[in-house]
Amino acid sequence: MSVEAKSIVENVEFVKRKKRKKSVIEKKENWVGFLFVSPMFIGVSVLTLLPIIATFFLAFADWNFIMGIQSVKWVGLDNFKALFANEVFIKSVLNNLLFLLTVPICMAISLLISIVIDKHVYMKSYFKVAFFMPYISSIVAIAVVWQVLFNPTEGPINQFLFSLGIENPPKWIADPNFALISLMVIQIWASTGFNMLIYLAGLQSIPKELYEAADMDGATRWDKFKHIMLPALSPTTFFLLITGIISTFKVFDLIAVLTKGGPINSTTMLVWHLYDSAFVNLKIGYASAIAVVLFFFVLFITLVQWSLQKKWVNY
Repeated sequence: MSVEAKSIVENVEFVKRKKRKKSVIEKKENWVGFLFVSPMFIGVSVLTLLPIIATFFLAFADWNFIMGIQSVKWVGLDNFKALFANEVFIKSVLNNLLFLLTVPICMAISLLISIVIDKHVYMKSYFKVAFFMPYISSIVAIAVVWQVLFNPTEGPINQFLFSLGIENPPKWIADPNFALISLMVIQIWASTGFNMLIYLAGLQSIPKELYEAADMDGATRWDKFKHIMLPALSPTTFFLLITGIISTFKVFDLIAVLTKGGPINSTTMLVWHLYDSAFVNLKIGYASAIAVVLFFFVLFITLVQWSLQKKWVNY
């Protein structure tokens, strides 16, 4: 073998050894990386993925978990038929749809407050903290405070209405006609601070040059709001719209502390109806069917928003 051929063979062997060594190092790095993420991966799998799969399975079964896994009985679509024949379920869906109104109302109030703080208020940090405090406070503590405020006889709200000469003010959470409205007021009050902070960050990211150019063109405040501020805030609005709608379908704490679905199921919503069916009446299959319907509700609304966002969201 010539010297040149021998040199080529040695180079090929060297490259092969280097690739094998690199492959071994990469495998070791992959295993180390997997070990680091494995606690989170196992936790998500056990606490999230497996329950989701089990929910979809149990939605087509009848099961009382107190009697053990051997009592699972396949019933097909019976749970879903029972759902749509149940007046309480229909009522909970309608209540959830009405509760969705809190999202645009809260966003409008938050946008107004953020504009006022950004343009016309000193000590911005103080007002940021003041408005954000309800959002980070315990929802149970918030519910207890509003329970006192909404007291039909001794509450400050009705005492104020009495002072105005209103003899029969609403009983708020004790009145089937006002209980859901009362929860909506609390939800708006508690969520305004978070939305306000997000909008405030969006306002401060708008280039000032756009406003200066609009001033040179003689634009009014409404023109700047309509043609500069709203388009620039559309990604922020889209984010708050999706997260707000999803959060309205998860309302549970307020109902559990204040009304427990009453009076006369006027505040029963899907998550509360699910909880009541699963852990009070022990209808796991029926409750799983509610969870599946809730999943598809949220999925459908989110997909509709994603499909429509191309028409009004400016990135």
